Amino acid sequence: MTPLVRVQNFVVSTDGYGAGEGQSREQPFGHADPTALMSWAGATAHWPNRTDPGGSYGLDDYFTRDFRNNIGAEIMGRNKFGPQRGPWENLDWQGWWGDEPPFRTPVFVLTHHVRPSFTLGDTTFHFLDATPQEALARAFEAAEGRDVRIGGGVATVREFLDSGLVDTLHVAVAPVELGRGERLWTSADDLVDRFHLEKVPSPSGVVHHLFWRR
Repeated sequence: MTPLVRVQNFVVSTDGYGAGEGQSREQPFGHADPTALMSWAGATAHWPNRTDPGGSYGLDDYFTRDFRNNIGAEIMGRNKFGPQRGPWENLDWQGWWGDEPPFRTPVFVLTHHVRPSFTLGDTTFHFLDATPQEALARAFEAAEGRDVRIGGGVATVREFLDSGLVDTLHVAVAPVELGRGERLWTSADDLVDRFHLEKVPSPSGVVHHLFWRR
């Protein structure tokens, strides 16, 4: 089977924002409340960051359980790695993801300011100044026949969409409005010229949007 380029468990508000304004080390989502966006996922039994037993099963858990399924590498933008812009001022700080990031694959961070690779737990971060096509070639090589996930943030997902490189998307729309920030879409229907779309509501209040290429 041909490996795919996938967007998974990407969360936006009802007005289409994936993050708010004013990101910082202390506030990765800017002015947005991360609990309002992510509580559906954090409540599930298979949430990758879960450290205690328990959690819910059902539709939401199906998607969090699928997070690592057949993923061999991830591509993310610098905004998902951390809030700093421009040249790296502090190489000691290694992103928002802690000592054991949830990815557990090679991760390729797109940036105009490259820095040496490093490993945390089972995840190795590489930093590339590359086009989407070039980054994807590197990621597929590292993935060794498995799929590549486009992890975000919004600008990176949009860049890969605009380049026609995404095969499937799963976007969870959380029942909250942000009003400003980084916007993925004005409406999910913006993508139906290129993708089939099905919407599946969950008891948690999120609506799962499933896209696959026409």
